[in-house]
Amino acid sequence: MNKFNVVILAAGKGTRMFSNKPKVLHELAGKPILQHVISCAKKLNANKIIVVVGFGSDQVKQAFSHENLIWVEQVKQLGTGHAVQQALPFLDDDATTLILLGDVPLIDAINCQELLAQSKQSLTLLSFIKTDPTGYGRIVRSAVDEVIAIVEHKDASTEQRAINEVNTGMMAMPNSHLKNWLQRLQNNNAQGEYYLTDIIGFAVQDEVEVTAELSQDEWAVTGINSKQDLAQIERVYQTRYAQILLKQGATLADPARIDVRGQLTVAKDVEIDVGCVFVGNVGLGDSVKIGAYCVIKDAVIAAGAIIAPYTHIVEARIGANARIGPYARIRPGTVLQADTHVGNFVELKNAQVDVGSKINHLSYVGDATIGKHVNIGAGTITCNYDGTNKFRTVIEDNAFIGSDSQLVAPVTIGEGATIAAGSTITKNAPAGELSLSRGRQITIKGWKRPVK
Repeated sequence: MNKFNVVILAAGKGTRMFSNKPKVLHELAGKPILQHVISCAKKLNANKIIVVVGFGSDQVKQAFSHENLIWVEQVKQLGTGHAVQQALPFLDDDATTLILLGDVPLIDAINCQELLAQSKQSLTLLSFIKTDPTGYGRIVRSAVDEVIAIVEHKDASTEQRAINEVNTGMMAMPNSHLKNWLQRLQNNNAQGEYYLTDIIGFAVQDEVEVTAELSQDEWAVTGINSKQDLAQIERVYQTRYAQILLKQGATLADPARIDVRGQLTVAKDVEIDVGCVFVGNVGLGDSVKIGAYCVIKDAVIAAGAIIAPYTHIVEARIGANARIGPYARIRPGTVLQADTHVGNFVELKNAQVDVGSKINHLSYVGDATIGKHVNIGAGTITCNYDGTNKFRTVIEDNAFIGSDSQLVAPVTIGEGATIAAGSTITKNAPAGELSLSRGRQITIKGWKRPVK
């Protein structure tokens, strides 16, 4: 593909969003709206990506400080033509420019490639058919079906308003023409703005061919102007992602009740119940089963694992055939090996749990290294924090930790050791031995329970 620049128009305030946050920073599928457009531009391998910002420009720049972008500011919002004029100093003379909109997140590389393919010597627009075209610029064609103008809704005649082929605002053309046309724009229209669409008339005057690529996917070219729009397009995005997962062989209890806010990779025979949310990069191995209403972020879950309902997993690795939940919380840094069990109301943080070990009920295990075939009883806590520093607990292979025990780190429980229920362990427990730490049980005869 020939050299080309991308200009993304992202200066609008988004008044109908009723928010202090710039419109393009509102999130769709867990990412800012603008991020979706930038990602599309990056897939095209553009020579430059120029983003025109206005309202909340500092916030927008900060949100995308990790991206290699050229920022230009439109201080006064004087129309789309004026916005592109701000990018003029950065456009390469020998390139084509593709103009995208920062609030149209479902635009895809295929539509963009079709625009670029047609725009080597011509001005190419992206259009679509709208049943109710109110508010959209109309594509006006000649008697021989050539595009001769775009007329904005407020400036359109009754006859022109009956046209249902509308402009998306996205277009591509050689910079040699674009720079000339931008300098000729005037604001003598109903809104007193510099319309980018006026360059179509200049192209016709200059006998430059104008073509319109008709998009068959209305959602791919639909912009977001309100919270209602955002909610609607969110569901479109999620429905499409669900269809991809189904085609890959996943079983979804209800494709309308899944949210993917990142990248979800599924192997064969994966089953996902309703209400699950996947954030960041998540990988599910063969025959993994995810129960209802789980939240899983940046995690890898190996083959055969079963995640029971209402489990939260963040930045963790789950081994093959593990059993987790319900109502478990697996926090960052945790690694569970094969055949491990983590039960209801168990919280793990930065814990490495080896093959076959079990933590089945009501326990907190943080900053711990747990060996093979360890059993940790209900209500056990690793006391890893002294108020200033954190320390590690080590539990070696085949140890048994009785219920309601407190292991005060730093401490090591030796291989095969047993900790009696209700113990507070502050010293290393020797391998193969029973360790306990309890107060002496006494009975006070004659004691009476207080009464009101």
